[in-house]
Amino acid sequence: MRVLGLLGQVELPAEVAAVPRMRRYVRDLLDDTEHPHTDDALLLVTELVTNSVRHSDSGRVPGGRVIVAVANHAGTLHIDVIDAGSEGCRPALRPDIDGDGSGGRGLWLVQELATAWGWYETAAGRVVWFQLSAHRPPF
Repeated sequence: MRVLGLLGQVELPAEVAAVPRMRRYVRDLLDDTEHPHTDDALLLVTELVTNSVRHSDSGRVPGGRVIVAVANHAGTLHIDVIDAGSEGCRPALRPDIDGDGSGGRGLWLVQELATAWGWYETAAGRVVWFQLSAHRPPF
């Protein structure tokens, strides 16, 4: 099992105003890493936290929360976005996304930019994660 070096973790209310706060928090954590794909990480965190706010029970119930955890291991960033999940809504790529649309691109972007990604359920909710390797060539 690989041991990840936790850079930080933050928990904020599952509301639209928290999205830029999460982004700033992650940017501040990554400033010292000099990871070549920091901009991609910030974009993907923004997309996944927005999905949590819009599509999970965290964003639907008063006091709902979203957690972002950021780790680094040998140049690979691993970021978890944790929310309450939703019985009726599971993370899935939309088949009709072409990259030019104005909505529904969050997981498409994760698929395109991340080295690896996935999701799983826990007793506390749902975790959507992605990794960005420093060794992935830039586009």
